[in-house]
Amino acid sequence: MFFSRTIILILAAACGLIVANLYYAQPLIGPISEDLGLSSGAAGLIVTLAQVGYGLGLLFLVPLGDIVENRKLVVILLVLAGIVLALGGVLHNVTLFLFASMMIGTSSVAAQILVPFAAHLSPEASRGRNVGSVMSGLLLGIMLARPVSSLVAEYLGWRIVYYLSSAAMLVLALVLLRTLPVRQPSTSTGYSSLIRSMLKLLKSTPILQRRALYHACVFGTFSLFWTTVPLYLTGPAFRFSQQEVALFALVGVSGALAAPIAGRLADRGWIRPATGIALGLVLISMALPLANPSGSTFALVLLFIAAIVLDMGVTTNLVLSQRVIFSLGSEVRSRLNGLFMAIFFAGGAIGSALGGWAYAAAGWNTTLWIAIAMPALALIYYGTERPS
Repeated sequence: MFFSRTIILILAAACGLIVANLYYAQPLIGPISEDLGLSSGAAGLIVTLAQVGYGLGLLFLVPLGDIVENRKLVVILLVLAGIVLALGGVLHNVTLFLFASMMIGTSSVAAQILVPFAAHLSPEASRGRNVGSVMSGLLLGIMLARPVSSLVAEYLGWRIVYYLSSAAMLVLALVLLRTLPVRQPSTSTGYSSLIRSMLKLLKSTPILQRRALYHACVFGTFSLFWTTVPLYLTGPAFRFSQQEVALFALVGVSGALAAPIAGRLADRGWIRPATGIALGLVLISMALPLANPSGSTFALVLLFIAAIVLDMGVTTNLVLSQRVIFSLGSEVRSRLNGLFMAIFFAGGAIGSALGGWAYAAAGWNTTLWIAIAMPALALIYYGTERPS
């Protein structure tokens, strides 16, 4: 099995750059909506449709990693991402822009072909650590996407964000084509049989169902918070500029530090207790801002702490879940990962949509209560889990 630390680092950087495409728009939904004439109640669709597209790609494109040479598949998806990102920067029609947003999400599933790639390249003893390292890159991409896009939009306009990302995807396609090893899967089934097998895998793999539902709940909270907090910060309570929103978003980067720690905990067999802690952290993070919703300096400090704790909880739960899933069988790893990601990104899409609607209709406090409800449901379900 081909393995080197350099390849793991390349995979981590690539995953971060690719998945960032889903999150550049989160702090920009205000200026994008204003430019395109989208109502405040529908602004969440910009993020939601990208996540819907990502979910479709997870279900119908990521499974190809079990039958198609992985490097070629990733490069094709990156070229497609470069094209639709460029279109996103050019379009002025709302409907076409929202369709482009969905296609950006669909093509960005290349990251979820690279994560199982890292598991394939890693020996069993260090698989959790290596997957954790790749997930650190992916999560840094998620967390840095928001401040980067805010800063670029502040000085150059939001459309430049899309142009720069388009160029990055095309350059990355060339880099991966030259550096990644060839991985030809051993499975020889056809595409239709491959897709049909996914429902059977979902039904016959209880741990996949459980881990996917845990993460759907916490990722719903994550998406809800990061979709609505820029609106809250730029609103009358704090009146932040895009630059100040970018600085706030940087605090979430610290959450990526939890990924390698979670990987080591998983390698030591501490997955179940660590999962309970992760779910609890997400719930606590959303309760903190309710302690002082006044718009004061102390309220802002609580928001900073909430962002850090939220991202740490979500990161930890994601790495623990993927360590479990990637131990179930190498021949179905891409399909299992596609199912897991599709389910929890559905939770993220629901969170984004609920967040945009709740904030516009009922305000910040109601939005936080919805954010608390989702990890609370996950903790109740976690209470039914029995030690293996």
